[in-house]
Amino acid sequence: MRSHHPIAIIGAGLGGLTTARVLHAHGIEAAVFDLEPSAQARTQGGMLDIHEENGQRALHAAGLFEDFRKLIHEGGEAMRLLGPDGTVHVDESGDESRGRPEVDRGDLRELLLNSLPHDTIHWNRKVTRARPLDGGRHEVTFADGSVVTTDLLVGADGAWSRVRPLLSDARPAYTGISFVETDLLEADVRHPRSAAVVGRGSFFCLGDRRALLAHRETDGSLHVYTALRADEGWLDTIDFGDTAAAKAAVLTHFEDWDESLRALVADADGTPVPRRIHALPVGHRWDRVPGVTLLGDAAHLMSPFAGEGANLAMLDGAELGLALAAHPGDTEAALTAYEEALFPRGEASATDSATSLETMFGEHALERMTEFFRRHAS
Repeated sequence: MRSHHPIAIIGAGLGGLTTARVLHAHGIEAAVFDLEPSAQARTQGGMLDIHEENGQRALHAAGLFEDFRKLIHEGGEAMRLLGPDGTVHVDESGDESRGRPEVDRGDLRELLLNSLPHDTIHWNRKVTRARPLDGGRHEVTFADGSVVTTDLLVGADGAWSRVRPLLSDARPAYTGISFVETDLLEADVRHPRSAAVVGRGSFFCLGDRRALLAHRETDGSLHVYTALRADEGWLDTIDFGDTAAAKAAVLTHFEDWDESLRALVADADGTPVPRRIHALPVGHRWDRVPGVTLLGDAAHLMSPFAGEGANLAMLDGAELGLALAAHPGDTEAALTAYEEALFPRGEASATDSATSLETMFGEHALERMTEFFRRHAS
């Protein structure tokens, strides 16, 4: 099966969907292709703080800001910072907004999906090949054998983008930080000690190049990230098929931490999930190539320690849609304008992210982050 679409967006994450929504709001048709079998194929959970300067700007451009406000997790801006001995260093109630309201990623994605015509998203389309044709057009082949051609190819397909090689030889590199993710379900009822430790919003515990990071989900569960500096192969030494053994292996790196903190891993429900943290080079950019561009993690993958990934992806998508709407009939002018703003924006956030990583997993991390949070609260 072969078809043609004037604009083809690869990836139905927040960035790709925002692009499609802004284009739709300006009467411009786009097709979105995603490798997932359906919108409900996997959990899209995890809390996001949506920033005024980027994520909220994107929602305004998409005409969805008022609907977004209905999704806000009240009290989700609360934040606690503890030391490895359990001492509380910062405890912010979250009652006064800092302009970064928390929402569930899945709820936000559903809002974007529901804002598009039902035939916009083409599910179960895993890209196997993308190649240039003449005149700035591109051809994309999918695992099911189908092929599309397009006048504008947008790579919104994440860290391991199949579109990026059309523009750049850069590949994500391991940052030196590994995560193990766990969940504590129905925390207030089943894990009250952990619920009290984490609090109503975000939670940080830092010490000696290690960290426990957590947040409270809208369903009352706690999502926990055990994070530490480790060799890239460290996670391969753990048998994640044996839940008890995996927890024990992780906790050997936290033996001197308070039991209330170790319980965030020891008492977790379900199987721990390993994840290595990768990033593209800070300042990643490319020369203008006709008929193709990138956004979000495909363009500027960074570690999560500046909290900007989803926000930037949405702003990228909105800015790309607005640029195309502002340059009807001149795609190259639109892409040039879009990328001129994209590159410095991505570089600034990637720099902040890399700096935050070194702060959180370097010497005197607890003291430095305590000062950071207190300074920004004043």
